[in-house]
Amino acid sequence: MGNCIICGAPVDGQVCSTHEEDVAFEFEGDSPDQLTANRFYRGSVDGFADFGVFVDIGDSVTGLLHRSELDRRLDSLDWDSGDEVYVKVKSVRDNGDIDLGWSIRQSADEFRGSLVDTPRGDVRTDESDDETEEQASEGNAQSAAATATPNGGRTAAVDADERDSSSPASQAQQDADDGASKAAEDDSSADDSDAAADASTDADDATAEADSTDDAAADESPTAETEESDDADAGIERSPVEDLDGLVDEDVRIEGEVVGVRQTSGPTIFELRDETGVIECAAFEEAGVRAYPDVDVEDVVRLDGEVELRRDELQVETETLARLEGEEADAVRERLRSALDDAAQPDELELLADNDAVAAIEDDLAEAATAIRRAILEARPIVVRHSATADGYAGGAAIERAALPLIREEHSRQDAVYNYFQRRPIEGHIYDMDAATSDVTDMLEDRERHGDQLPLVVLVDAGSTVESEDGYDLVDVYDVETVVVDARAPDDAAADAVDTFVNPGSDDVTTPSLAANVAAAVNADVREELRHVPAVGYWEDAPEEYVALAAEAGYDADAVREIREAIALEAYYQTYKDKRELIADLLFEKAEGLAGHVSGQFRTKLDAEIETAERNLTIRNASDVTFAVLDTDAYTHRFDFPTTTLLVDALHRRQRDEHGAPLVTLGVDEDEIHVRSTEPVDVRDIGQAAAERADEAGVSVVGGRDGHVEFLAGQRDAVLEAVVASIASEL
Repeated sequence: MGNCIICGAPVDGQVCSTHEEDVAFEFEGDSPDQLTANRFYRGSVDGFADFGVFVDIGDSVTGLLHRSELDRRLDSLDWDSGDEVYVKVKSVRDNGDIDLGWSIRQSADEFRGSLVDTPRGDVRTDESDDETEEQASEGNAQSAAATATPNGGRTAAVDADERDSSSPASQAQQDADDGASKAAEDDSSADDSDAAADASTDADDATAEADSTDDAAADESPTAETEESDDADAGIERSPVEDLDGLVDEDVRIEGEVVGVRQTSGPTIFELRDETGVIECAAFEEAGVRAYPDVDVEDVVRLDGEVELRRDELQVETETLARLEGEEADAVRERLRSALDDAAQPDELELLADNDAVAAIEDDLAEAATAIRRAILEARPIVVRHSATADGYAGGAAIERAALPLIREEHSRQDAVYNYFQRRPIEGHIYDMDAATSDVTDMLEDRERHGDQLPLVVLVDAGSTVESEDGYDLVDVYDVETVVVDARAPDDAAADAVDTFVNPGSDDVTTPSLAANVAAAVNADVREELRHVPAVGYWEDAPEEYVALAAEAGYDADAVREIREAIALEAYYQTYKDKRELIADLLFEKAEGLAGHVSGQFRTKLDAEIETAERNLTIRNASDVTFAVLDTDAYTHRFDFPTTTLLVDALHRRQRDEHGAPLVTLGVDEDEIHVRSTEPVDVRDIGQAAAERADEAGVSVVGGRDGHVEFLAGQRDAVLEAVVASIASEL
């Protein structure tokens, strides 16, 4: 029994539960499950992403501080890589992912006390320092071939003979992991050797060896001139990246293309891709200084180094790095291209079910799958932009389901699935200048700050109409590859503006059915998980082949309906978030009662809104066509679920059952009209005719033949009459 370091109350440990949040903890464990939830820990910034900040806690674990946890915008956060920060550990998931929370206190003196969280329990800071020094002293006395690690463990050191042929990057990497400040304090250079000599005679000998090594390393340290090493042709056999997990602690040679470069507070990290995979390689000049500054993304290089396992991830400690030119570079590029072409092509495109409209665009499906697979193999980020609707989320999540396992296979970093795949919802179904500008800004920042390649942009349930052309033109300036997977009515101008266009132009196909088939071609291993997704895209009259496919996968009609409605409701809230885990739980995991619970909320909210709408509906006739007109500006809750489009869809289905055909339902907002019809209607033609009838109303159509009519708010009544007359005339 001890006493709380804050209040002095008797406790079994160092701090009482009341004051645990007043203490800043330093973590000396090596596993996420050794962290304690709801504690505040000291950490250091590891890197940034669109969705948040990665923070290293101690030497061995990294957590994610999601942008939703911040008290300010992510782009206004004045943190840099390597900065010391304080974060709260909210939870540790079963897979080891760590969810972090914001701390308003960002310096040690803002906490009332400090403790060290060790695998053996909490200890005071001074006790931890004494223990570390004692372990280091004992280790030096026992053998100069071993050295104490900050968490009390032990690692083998390199002896003097071995140091002549090894890189200082390994020791430098360890120093960097301990933090830039500690690296400066513990630097084993000649300037610090006198202080280290006071520890013991054995330590004196070890320091002398280190000095000799560092002097030699300094002469060979990476410089702007990336010359061939003396042993470049000494017979080291080239090792494929896919074989490195069996070569830990061995020297290897890798030839390939640099696909990423990022500078940490310690070494420079090069991501190197050969024909079999991608590996991170650490190169050290000095803490925080760019090694090999002449080597950049897309360069072809030869790298010699030692394979190490750090934080359960493979990494190569670079000894020499040479940029290849001429025939040598051409030979490597040809090897990569040939292997990439073979690997990117799906083995065989087999549709999830027989559907004539989908079968008609098999080649386009295969082309889209190849583009996604190629981006993964090239270590290019993938950005999926989808509408914030049930179709958009289901289609985007299907592609995500296929891509993430392949990204994990290609990259050794545990956070690769966040860095190389992002799913970002957009308002509406148009890839406009706002969305394109956001993407261009982010990708240029990522290239500048992290050395990332420019991404592959995939539009799902969006981007098929001419209104997206300006957005495509902007990203095309940077030669960004674009793919569209969309079932909405297409325009030729949009198809011509992108690299791959998957759209059959059929009213009988939905985006989830297209995206699920693309996903199955991207990754055949998840094919079974995708069989119910095509049916999710149909609010009614789902093709029998998709209904049967879902039933075979264990999803009856009610289960499919609940998933569709649940995703539609969740799509409405927090539309700027991907909701990756929640959507996966709804769409794939059959989480106990989740879809049914959320679907119940969907039904309650929608039914209440339809009841209100029906009481305020105006029924009129023109040329034997029945019009059901709802003033959505006056008789809906505009800032609550459901959206206008979802409400008009549901209202039209009910009115159709009551009035029969031909029926046209119009949702009339302040400055736009949404059209639903039992008979085929081209909204773009209707808009053009209405513009002639109401020539002062600024009438235009957004979204193609199944889009909506926009106009000047002051001409609302005139436009409504013009639209009714135009539809009646056409039908």
